[in-house]
Amino acid sequence: MNIFADFTSRIRSIVEALDLATEDGNLDLSRIVVEPPRDSAHGDLATNAAMVLAKPLKRNPRELAGAIAEGLQKDGDVLSVEIAGPGFINIRLHPRMLERVLAAVLQDGRNFGRSKLGGGKKVNVEYVSANPTGPMHVGHCRGAVVGDALASLLDFAGYDVTREYYINDAGAQIEVLARSAFLRYREALGHDIGEIPSGLYPGDYLVPVGKALAEKYGASLDSMPEAEWLPIVKQAAIDAMMDLIREDLALLNVHHDVFFSEKTLHERVDGSASQIDEMLADLRGRNLVYEGTLPPPKGQLPEDWEDREQTLFRAMDFGDDIDRPLKKSDGSYTYFAADVAYFRSKYLRGFKEMIYILGADHGGYVKRLEAVGRAISGGEAEVIVRLCQLVKLFRAGEPVRMSKRSGDFITLRDVVEEVGRDPVRFMMLFRKNDAPLDFDFQKVTEQSKDNPVFYVQYGHARCRSVLRQAREDLGGADLSTSVLSGADFSLLTDSGEKQLLALLAAWPRQVEAAAEAHEPHRIAFFLHELASALHSHWNRGKDLPQLRFINPEDRQMTLARLAMVHAISLVLSAGLGILGVAAPEEMR
Repeated sequence: MNIFADFTSRIRSIVEALDLATEDGNLDLSRIVVEPPRDSAHGDLATNAAMVLAKPLKRNPRELAGAIAEGLQKDGDVLSVEIAGPGFINIRLHPRMLERVLAAVLQDGRNFGRSKLGGGKKVNVEYVSANPTGPMHVGHCRGAVVGDALASLLDFAGYDVTREYYINDAGAQIEVLARSAFLRYREALGHDIGEIPSGLYPGDYLVPVGKALAEKYGASLDSMPEAEWLPIVKQAAIDAMMDLIREDLALLNVHHDVFFSEKTLHERVDGSASQIDEMLADLRGRNLVYEGTLPPPKGQLPEDWEDREQTLFRAMDFGDDIDRPLKKSDGSYTYFAADVAYFRSKYLRGFKEMIYILGADHGGYVKRLEAVGRAISGGEAEVIVRLCQLVKLFRAGEPVRMSKRSGDFITLRDVVEEVGRDPVRFMMLFRKNDAPLDFDFQKVTEQSKDNPVFYVQYGHARCRSVLRQAREDLGGADLSTSVLSGADFSLLTDSGEKQLLALLAAWPRQVEAAAEAHEPHRIAFFLHELASALHSHWNRGKDLPQLRFINPEDRQMTLARLAMVHAISLVLSAGLGILGVAAPEEMR
C-alpha cells in the first residue's frame, strides 16, 4: 500500500474530472507529485498539482488549487485540505489511512514496500570490476557495496536485475601480473630473485601462485622461452586472483551473477570474427566510424593517442566531447574498442538499462559511455553511471595510511575482519556515493547512538525484545501476526505513535524514489530516521508510563502498540536486507 501513489492517482482523477484543456488539447499529468510536506505540522501529504498545471492551462495557481482542493474535500479519506503559498496543497488524512497502512505492513510482512515500478525491465548493474592483479583493497569496497545494494534495491522495486563483473583479463597489466607471478614461481623453485624489479607487482599475495605453479609444473616452465610460459602463467595468475577476489567479495556478502571476460571480446575461434570485429563492422555499416586524425588533447597525453590516421568512432554525434579511437594506426584495437564491444554484448543480451558503478577517477568515462549507449542501441538503451568518491580511513580520529604501490596496502579483508561486514556495508551507504566518506574503525564499532549502524540494528533488536518481553508479561499470550492484525489500531493516537505510523507509510515511496534515483543511500537514511523515531518514543515511555508498549492492565492498547512495534521491525528488516546488513534479534 503506497498512499503517495494512491493519492497521486486520486488527484489526477480530480484534475481529469475538471475537464481542463490546454491549447494543444494535451494535459500532461505526469509532473504531479505527492510527497510529505516539509513541516509535518502542515499535514500528511502535499502536492504540487496546481503549480505544475497552472502554466500550460494559463490559470492562476491558487485558483486552480482551490478547484482541486474542492475535489479532495469530497474524498472520505481526507480530513482537511489547505492551500499554502502560491498554490501548494497540503492534505491531512483521516486516521484510518494510517491504520490501513499498519494493517498492510502486517499482512505483507517484509514484502511491504515491494514495488512493480520496474515492471520486470532487464537491468544490468556492473560494479567492482577491479583488475585481477591482486586482492581487493579498501578502495574497491565502496563501489562493491553501492553496486550490490543498488542491485538489491532495484530488485525490490520490480526490476529484473543482473549483477555483473567485468574481468579486465586482456592488456598490459595482465602481462605485468604474469611476469610478477613467474618471479614468484622461480622463487618457489629455490632461485634468489632479489628485489622485485620496478614495474612489477611486489605483493606477497603472489607467493602462493608461484608455489602452485612449481607444484604443478616443476622446473619445466623455467626452461621454456617466454612465448611458451607466458600464456600458461598468465591464465594461472588470473584464475588465482579471481578466486582471491571472489573470496574477498564474499566476506562482504557480494556475489555476482555474471563474470564477463574481456579476453572473450578479442577471441577469434577457427578464424571467425571476434566480438570487437563484429562491433566495428556494425558501426561501419551505420557510418558511425571513419578514418581520421585527432588533435592532441590538453594536458598529459593518454597512452592510446597517436598523431596518425586512425579508425575513429563518431562519439561527438552522440554527446561526447571528442571522437574516440577504436583502432590504432598499426591495426590493433584500443582499450575503448573493447568497452564498446562489451556494451554491445550487454545490449544484445537484452538489457535496456546498463548501470556502471565506477571510481571517482573514471569521471572522464561518463560521456563516452553514454555516447556508446546511444550509438549502439539507437537511443533505445539507457546508460547510467554512478561515481564513488574515495574512502578515507581513520582510527580514533587519526588517518590510516596505505600505499598500493609498495604492496603494503589495506585490503578489503583487513577492514571486514577488524570491524565486521555490517558496519562496513552500512557506513559505505550512509553517504551519497559521490560524496567523500570518512571511515573510522573505532567509531563504527561503538555501541552508541552516534554510530548509525548500531542505532538501526539496535532498533530492530529492541522491537524483537519488546515482543519477547510481552509474551512473558502477558502470560505466554498468542502474539502471532493474525492476532496483532486484529488489534484496534484507532487507539494509537499519541503524537509519537502517529509519527512512527507516518514513517511506515512513507516506506514504499522511499523505495521507489531511491530506485528511480539509483541512490541506495536513501534507504540507509530512512532506516536511521525510523530507528531514531522508535528510540525517541521508547525514551518518552520512561517518563510517561502510559506510553509504554506493554501494559498488562490494558490488553487492547498493548496489542495495538505491539502490532506497531512488529510492523516497525518488519520494515527495518526489509530495509537492512536491501542494504545487505543483518537484522539481529538481540544485541549484547
